[in-house]
This record gives sequence, structure tokens and C-alpha cells, in this order.
Amino acid sequence: MHILVTNDDGVFAPGLLALANELKKMGDVSVVAPDRNWSASGHVKTLSRPLRVKKVTLADGSDALACDGAPSDCVALPVLGLLEKPVEMVVSGINPNANLGHDVTYSGTVTAAMEASIWNLPGIAVSLDAPEYNSRDLDYSTAAQVGALVAQKVWDKKLPKNTLLNVNVPYCSMDELKGFKITRQGLRVYRDELVRREDPHGNPYYWIGGEAPSGIPEDGTDIGALSKKYVSITPLSLDLTAYDCAQMITDWGLAK
Repeated sequence: MHILVTNDDGVFAPGLLALANELKKMGDVSVVAPDRNWSASGHVKTLSRPLRVKKVTLADGSDALACDGAPSDCVALPVLGLLEKPVEMVVSGINPNANLGHDVTYSGTVTAAMEASIWNLPGIAVSLDAPEYNSRDLDYSTAAQVGALVAQKVWDKKLPKNTLLNVNVPYCSMDELKGFKITRQGLRVYRDELVRREDPHGNPYYWIGGEAPSGIPEDGTDIGALSKKYVSITPLSLDLTAYDCAQMITDWGLAK
């Protein structure tokens, strides 16, 4: 099989290299990733300017392609013919922090996998629930092994169309993992704050600051599974329709 590996942290991120090397045990791997950090970029597609791609060398001496577009562009370009060999699967990651609950709407890691699903390709996003410190000091080995295991299962069993998997891995060794749980999105708790400052000319500028988000560790959710050292696998659908709300809105009479 031919697997495309991408991320939202940039082509030189250590999590991407760990994931790519583990997936090479399964088949051919091509790396196409952003040339800079696109964390929390959401599902972006570049249509207003040309995209540039250049060949780069990763830390282990292997080749990759760096694109000045978003993570979704790094999926769309290869699918549209950037690579000589057709892409058969997309695995995005490894993100150094978990992508839980509503994070999936912000995450470039997850939305790269969404882009794969739009092109009717299996898409998997892999994130590590790591402590808050330098991502280059992290051990990505467990998350890489988990990502490859899930990818092999997806390849063997297939996914329904318009579906992707959001995989979150506890920060521990393989031996310390309690197992795998199929989960739903949990409730993320954000603590964002508006930080106002002034530049040297007295003009205001703003940061979105605040504490790191937390979550409610409810059983059956991605947050609950991680809190107990289980790998969380959440199937996501591209269909965002709130079907349980449709009848209520119909009763408003707007369609008459």
C-alpha cells in the first residue's frame, strides 16, 4: 500500500518522523507536510495563491516534501497528482497534544484526515496526550506503534465512506497501556482569555491566552478513556447534520 503521512506541526516535527518510520513497516510511505507549524488551523484549503513544494531531508536522512500550504493542502496536492504513485491511505500526526472533544474542529491534524475522507480515502489522525513541555523531548514510540496498528486494521477491514478515525494515545509505554476503547467525543473545557497589550506606538493588539483546556472524563468518551490509560479511537463522520434537531426546526413552520 502507499501511505501519505502529514501533520500540522511542520515537516521537521519529531512525531511525524516517528510515525512515518513505523508505517514503513507496512508499505510505501510518502511524507508531504507543511513547512511551518499550522496547529489549530482547522480545515483550510488554499485557493487564492499558488502553492509551493520543495524537497527536504528529515533528521534520519530520508526525503520528504515541504509545502507552504495548510495540512489539508498537503493531502489534496498528492491526491491530485503531486506524487507519481496514487495515495491509498492518509495518516496524520503524531500531534504532541491530544485532540479531544471540540478540538477536532480546530485541529489541523484531524482535518488533514478529514481531507482524506473527502477524497474517499481512509484517514487516520494520531495524537499523543503528552505533558506540556518541549515536543522534541517526547517519546513518540507508543503512539507510532498504535498508529501503525490502527492503520493496518483499517487497511484490512476498511472504513465506511465519509468516515475517519481520531486516535488519541496516553503518554506511556506499550506495556502500560490498558487497551483500546471505541469512544465518542467528550466535553472539552476551554479557559480562553483575551489578553490586550500595546505596541511601542500605543496601538492595541490582542492574544487569545488562558490556561490549557481540560475535559470531563466521562465513561465512553475520548477524555474518559485517556484518563484511564486507554487508547481512544473515535470514528468521525463528515456529515455534521444534527438529525435530532431537524424535526424541532421543521415544527417552526419555516418550510411552509
